This record gives sequence, C-alpha cells and structure tokens, in this order.
Amino acid sequence: MRNTAKITTAVLAAGALTFGITACGSDKDSGSSDGSGPLVVAASPTPHAEILTYVRDHLAKKAGLDLEVKEFTDYVTPNTATEDGDVDANYFQNQPYLDDFNKKNGTHIVPVVTVHLEPLGLYSHKVKSADALKSGATVAVPNDTVNEARALKLLAAGGLITLKDGVGNEATPSDITENPKNLKFKELEAAQTPRSLDDVDAAVVNGNYAIEAGLKPSKDALVLESAKDNPYGNFLAVKKGNENDPRVKKLAKLLTSPEVKKFIEDKYDGSVIASF
Repeated sequence: MRNTAKITTAVLAAGALTFGITACGSDKDSGSSDGSGPLVVAASPTPHAEILTYVRDHLAKKAGLDLEVKEFTDYVTPNTATEDGDVDANYFQNQPYLDDFNKKNGTHIVPVVTVHLEPLGLYSHKVKSADALKSGATVAVPNDTVNEARALKLLAAGGLITLKDGVGNEATPSDITENPKNLKFKELEAAQTPRSLDDVDAAVVNGNYAIEAGLKPSKDALVLESAKDNPYGNFLAVKKGNENDPRVKKLAKLLTSPEVKKFIEDKYDGSVIASF
C-alpha cells in the first residue's frame, strides 16, 4: 500500500528509516518569531544543511543573524516541527510536495524563497543505460504521493513508459498506459531508494539522497530531470504568519546571494543547481 505524507514520528522511528535530528549549531530552543533569539532551521543533511552551514559559518555573522541548523532524515518531521514551533523554518522541499502535505495534514507551511533544484534521476548498479533494462525489470520509486508521480514522469520522459494525458502530481503506476518493458515497481520510502540499488534493477532517487549515497546525478544518472521550467525547486519555508520575521528575511537574502550560488556551483558540480 502506498504511503501518504501523514506519518507519525513513532511510525518513522519503527520503520527502516530512522528519524534523526543532529544539531549543527548549539542545541538551544527555537527562537521567537518577533526576531529575537537564534533562527532554528530544519533541513535535510545534503545539500540543504550543507548550504545552511556555509551560510552560518561564512555569511550570517556579518548579517547579524544567529543561525542554527537541525538535520532531519525524513520528509515529514521538518514540516510538523515547523507547524508546531519546534523549529522556526525548514529547507528541504518543493511546492508540489508542500501543497500535498498541507492538504493531507492540515498544516500551514508557506514558501519564502526558492534556492536550488536537485534533479531526480534513474540509477542502476546492473545496467549502463535505460535501454538496457530487461523485460520485467523492477524499478524502485519513492512512495510519497508527489515524488512517486515525479518519478513516473521521469520514466515517461526517458521513453520507458507512457502516462495518461494530463496526469498530475498524484500519478501512480495505475496511470501508465504503455509499459513496453513490462517494468515492475517497488514503492519505498524515498530515503531507501539508493539503498535498494543492489536488490532492484534500477531506482529513481531524489537528488539529495543520491548525493548522500555517493552518486553524482550529473554523471551517474541513466535518465535525469531537466532543470528547464522545473516546478520542483527547493525553498526555505515557514509557518504562515512568520514570513516577515526579520531573521527569516535575512536568511532568505543570504540563501540567494552570489556567495551561495558560487558555493553550490563549486561543491555540487551540476548535481545541485541554483534557482536564482
């Protein structure tokens, strides 16, 4: 059965994906939205926390910003922590995912500024090209609503399947109209997809998890998402009403600075693309 974004922390802890929070700064409580105290931001380890850590270490002090970074290894808890006020902001997601999450969970998270794109890719330890996948091959795909649809669109763009006309961000394998290789799909938590590469014929992996696994999207992907007109840019987000927090405004400006753009270009070599 396909998972939705509404998953409790207890379920995450019991599953294969371990919920982890690592403070990259000090372990203080989240600051208040009146602009006092440190700004605590929840982020995926790669590249989001790495980018934030660069900002904290090289740009924040001069801008008068006390920035703390907390790493989360899933795509659920950063939003619930932001909604509950356990952190002030988060940086890990795209608009289609956030729209789906807010709808299903009754949360009120809003984007502040888009920073980068992590192209989704198809990877394999068993074949060197998508065309080399055999009939009946098993492909792992993320099991959350938006990323599964995104994965299927990637496979369609690569000519491996055909989807119904007009299919949106809730596409599932049942929306496939043509599957000439008779591909089979294994739905997994997004973080598990790179770990499945020895067990399946190929896997569609989110960019951050690909990089964490030592994959280079710009070089290793059999099929890679195009950056042109891509709606999946990752952004800084806050709970609605906190957009004008002066600390948030400072961070938004720093995240879209020339220094951060250069950092992204130098560190990720095309596997992460600045969106500003």
